[in-house]
Amino acid sequence: MTPYIVAVGISLCLTAVLAAPTTDPALDQHWTLFTNYYSKSYGEKEAGWRRMLWEKNLKMIEMHNMEHAMGKHSYRLGMNQFGDMTTEEVRQLMNGYKPKAQKGGSTFLAPNNFEAPKTVDWRKQGYVTPVKDQGQCGSCWAFSATGALEGQHFRKTGKLVSLSEQNLVDCSRPEGNEGCNGGLMDNAFKYVVDSHGIDSEESYPYIAKDDQDCKFDPDNVAANDTGYTDIPSGSEKDLMKALASVGPVSVAIDAGHQSFQFYQSGIYYEPACSSSDLDHGVLAVGYGFENEDVDGKKYWIVKNSWSEKWGNSGYIYIAKDRKNHCGIATAASYPLM
Repeated sequence: MTPYIVAVGISLCLTAVLAAPTTDPALDQHWTLFTNYYSKSYGEKEAGWRRMLWEKNLKMIEMHNMEHAMGKHSYRLGMNQFGDMTTEEVRQLMNGYKPKAQKGGSTFLAPNNFEAPKTVDWRKQGYVTPVKDQGQCGSCWAFSATGALEGQHFRKTGKLVSLSEQNLVDCSRPEGNEGCNGGLMDNAFKYVVDSHGIDSEESYPYIAKDDQDCKFDPDNVAANDTGYTDIPSGSEKDLMKALASVGPVSVAIDAGHQSFQFYQSGIYYEPACSSSDLDHGVLAVGYGFENEDVDGKKYWIVKNSWSEKWGNSGYIYIAKDRKNHCGIATAASYPLM
């Protein structure tokens, strides 16, 4: 992380401190529980403003959930590992999707006479590995890519194998990716073509850093691809058909909001969400509805890479058929095998 980004983060935190000059003694025990559960450790000076920032976030969460109980929101928020951070810090550390300049894959065409079912959940069919944790590294793109590769490998072989994000982080710079500073799922798929495969997670474990040389070993290749397919940009209907007919799909979204930072459950609908300003790579693994006849009750099932401690056991349910909410269908793609 650059000194400029650190300075911006500290400046924002100091602003929060000035807005809340004292801590609430009634929250002392809760703060201790938070720091212990999430293994937080600070220097003496940092601990003070991190505590104040945490209290500010906690009050925001409580207010949102009170409004949710009154019917004002379709989702709940909850305290998590980002409770002592600003939204800008989370965005800089975790959201590493880099928009692509041009297309290089084939374009998705739905199978003839194909009618997508009303609900799909590839987790139930064995296509999806457990939720992973990218740590404090902007490698979301790599986790999105391995998720799609894992799904297609399962579709082809019937075997679910966890694939190496670290392999992509360390080795796909020639294709245009930038390790912990961001990347693009399509570039990751191209790397797998160029290197004739990707190693398994077991043989090339994740370390949440990008300062080591590429250690790709052809003897440990666990999957391969022959290219990738881009889904027509902005079309939720095509994304639905692709998900239903092919399997999990890599997608990019706008995740740069405090509501996303603390999402816990329900159908996520954020009025400020952009369908074009995308910053985070995730994996669409299905879709469904609470009531298919009511607007706002349909959702996409999305796997994140912020551990099971975030969201709904690591997942978020994003509003479906609401004008491409958060850009879920803007830059969707999957590998070919």
